[in-house]
Amino acid sequence: MSVVPRRRSTSTRIHILALDGIVNVNSLFTFAVFLGVAWYPTANPAANLLPDDDDGPCAAADSVAENLIACHVYSFSCFLFSSLIASALKQAIRLITGGDGGQGETHAPALRVGMMASAVGSVLGCGFLVAALLNLIQIKLGVFGCRRWETVAAAVPLVSLVPLALFIYIALVIHAFTR
Repeated sequence: MSVVPRRRSTSTRIHILALDGIVNVNSLFTFAVFLGVAWYPTANPAANLLPDDDDGPCAAADSVAENLIACHVYSFSCFLFSSLIASALKQAIRLITGGDGGQGETHAPALRVGMMASAVGSVLGCGFLVAALLNLIQIKLGVFGCRRWETVAAAVPLVSLVPLALFIYIALVIHAFTR
């Protein structure tokens, strides 16, 4: 066996594993989005966790609940888009290579564009999911303008750790895209 077919076979397996990872992670996030929509916070004041004396100025407006649902739908759409593109790429690779990751010739530019589209869908889905969670924090713990300790303590890790992870993910996708 020559070096070129072995390298192509290895890179094809790596692509399929990467696409499997995208689909698996997107599935978990899609499930989280469904849970978020299923447990939609009602307009009932008892549904939030604000003290009774702090309900007025710190309670979230109805528009925050509307944004919560909109962000969940946008997030779901992005994750579904990403997963469908990744699944289609996996099937295309299997068809081209004969299903065993073998000798078939994959069209590298099309594969790269598809993987980039799938990655962009995942990143946008994460962004909308973070926005939805920030809206949920405001509904349950009070608007950010009140600067309640509980609200800030819930939001800070969300707006610091997720963007850091997304930055690492984007950097690795760009690195893989240029190879």
